[in-house]
Amino acid sequence: MRNIIEDKLTHDEKAKAEQLITELEKIFINKLSALTEKQRQDYKAINEKNKLFVNKVWSYRQHSTHLSSPDVDWQEFEKDYKARVFSENLLGRITSLAYRLESTKIMHDYDNYQDSLNDYAYSQYSKGAGKPGFTEKVAELKQFFARTKKEVKTQEPQE
Repeated sequence: MRNIIEDKLTHDEKAKAEQLITELEKIFINKLSALTEKQRQDYKAINEKNKLFVNKVWSYRQHSTHLSSPDVDWQEFEKDYKARVFSENLLGRITSLAYRLESTKIMHDYDNYQDSLNDYAYSQYSKGAGKPGFTEKVAELKQFFARTKKEVKTQEPQE
C-alpha cells in the first residue's frame, strides 16, 4: 500500500483557502459576465494575432495620439484594455492554480481507489474465510465491478 501523494495542507490552511475563495466570490458577484453559449459564439475570444493588433493600436495611441481615430472613445478603450489585461493576468494565475489543484485531486483519487481495491480484495478473502459481515460487504461492493458477458456469435452456414 504505497500512497503517491500526501495531504500537505493543514486544517487552518484549508479553512483560509475556502475563506479567500468566498471573499473572491463576494468581490466578483454581479460584476463579472456569464455569457450564454450563443453569446460566446457571437462575441468569441480574440486570438493571439488579434491581441497583438489591439496591443499595437494601443501602443500607437500611447505614443502617437495624433494618429488615433477621433471616432473611437479612447477613455472607454483604455478602460476595456486595462480590464482585459487585469482579467487575463488573474485568469492565468487562477487557471494555473486550478490545474495544480486538479492534479493533486487526481493523485488523491488514485490513492483512494487503489486502497479501495485493496480493501475489496481483503473483503473477498475474508468472505472466503467465512468471517462474519464480509458476505454482505462483498455483495454491496460487487455492483461496482459489473461484468458484461461476451456474446458468442455463431456463424450461419453459407449456402
